Amino acid sequence: MHKMAVALILVILGLIVIAFPFLGVIPIAVLSGFLVLVLGFGLILTGIFKLGENDLPVGILMLILGTIALILGIGLSFNPPLFTWLVDFVVLIMGIFLIIEGMGRILSRTKDICGVKNIIIGIVIIIVGLFLTSYAWLIVILIGLWLLSTGIRMIYLRMKNRI
Repeated sequence: MHKMAVALILVILGLIVIAFPFLGVIPIAVLSGFLVLVLGFGLILTGIFKLGENDLPVGILMLILGTIALILGIGLSFNPPLFTWLVDFVVLIMGIFLIIEGMGRILSRTKDICGVKNIIIGIVIIIVGLFLTSYAWLIVILIGLWLLSTGIRMIYLRMKNRI
């Protein structure tokens, strides 16, 4: 009976995620926010500890980073769209960094061929990132279909073993 309950829960969750795609993003955003909050508390405690050891520059840096992490963690926990914006931003920055680094390699004295490769990879990352941000609901629907099919398969196997 335990497996049947899990299967039914998976089917229900799959249907909910398919019907309301952005509800699938909320748990990830809240969990990420909680983890960043914990990181912030840890950095602040480390900063206070370092200040007590008379390591002023490191202590101040840890306090600043901890405060930023706390603010970001609260924002991620209570504002899931901030999570999607942050992921979009990180993907865009990664692509831009690779493009700039590739241009730097091309313009360097050694004329490194890896520069062209880095520019191409940077452009591909930006395109894939833009695609994922534009069609994020597709990923969530795929997750919902996976949950639904897993639940149905578990129910089918349970019924098959009864016969």
